[in-house]
Amino acid sequence: MRSAQVKRKTNETEISVRLNLDGGEVSADTGIGFFDHMLCAFGVHGGFGLDVRAKGDLAVDAHHTVEDTGIVLGKAFAKALGGKGGIARFGSFYVPMDEALGFAAVDISGRPFIVFDARFDEQKAGDFDTCLCAEFFRAFAFNAGFTLHLRCLGGSNSHHKIEALFKACAYAVSIAAAVKVGGPVSTKGVLG
Repeated sequence: MRSAQVKRKTNETEISVRLNLDGGEVSADTGIGFFDHMLCAFGVHGGFGLDVRAKGDLAVDAHHTVEDTGIVLGKAFAKALGGKGGIARFGSFYVPMDEALGFAAVDISGRPFIVFDARFDEQKAGDFDTCLCAEFFRAFAFNAGFTLHLRCLGGSNSHHKIEALFKACAYAVSIAAAVKVGGPVSTKGVLG
């Protein structure tokens, strides 16, 4: 079963993630409404079973909660994928959200890297600081061991732009994590 549960507790946050790569119920409770919406969209559109619970120092701001959630979610993906044998490895996807267009490409390689190309005119989407979108995806990619490219190719509404990126990433990861017959998709014979 391709699943994992990861918990992390620091002086700033306490986070728990349950993940099933092959589906299940989806829920999120981080204390940040817009972020919960994005995490649920990620689970639903990726076809993942996902439960995220986070308590953080929101009286300071949302940065620690969002970044640490990315860390824990990334670790859950790394654990659920195990040795990464028998997966497609690569995935990419475009998602239009009204006037916005998001693109994601992922390589489940074990070599973490991120290229994040998106600008947000508004400082907030609901109760979410838009600058935290890049922080989340950076923490996620590096802890999952993914090479991740995210690009917003158009749009004016920050809500739509961020949602397009979360959904595009979900579809790209789902495609890359899909089970294939055979060993690792690599001329080296291993991933990482």
